[in-house]
Amino acid sequence: MAVAALQVTPVVAGPPAISPLTGQWTLDVSTLPMPPEARPKSVDLDFRYAPDGKWITHTEIIDQNNSKMFTQSTLSLDGTPGRASGTYWADVVAAKMPAPNVLVMQIVYQGIPRSTRVFSVSADGKVLTETEAYFNEDGTPMMRTAFFSRVLKEP
Repeated sequence: MAVAALQVTPVVAGPPAISPLTGQWTLDVSTLPMPPEARPKSVDLDFRYAPDGKWITHTEIIDQNNSKMFTQSTLSLDGTPGRASGTYWADVVAAKMPAPNVLVMQIVYQGIPRSTRVFSVSADGKVLTETEAYFNEDGTPMMRTAFFSRVLKEP
């Protein structure tokens, strides 16, 4: 009888865990596998939850000419595609968070898949690793890894 009761007992889930991805991050541009003159001057990420539980991503890139590009999206974390806005090459994005410290994003621009990015946070919460998978112009699969540091709020 006890076994039967366990099989029909509903599981009550608590609130979702707050992801250690939330917060502001800045790229260590020296980790990019490209010549220094081709690297952006800065890349900043801001990850947070919207009041409705969706995920907000804001990215800002300053290039070598001090031109600013940005993109922003508010998405469900169930893989449902959503719109991205801004001046960076992304207009449709899908995202999933398979674990509180891992975010997977697929990015499309003008109907063409551009990249898949996997963000993961170190155990101490201080380093965000981004692994980007994409295709070169000739169709060769490529991967790039970059490292971001958490931006600490001023007291």
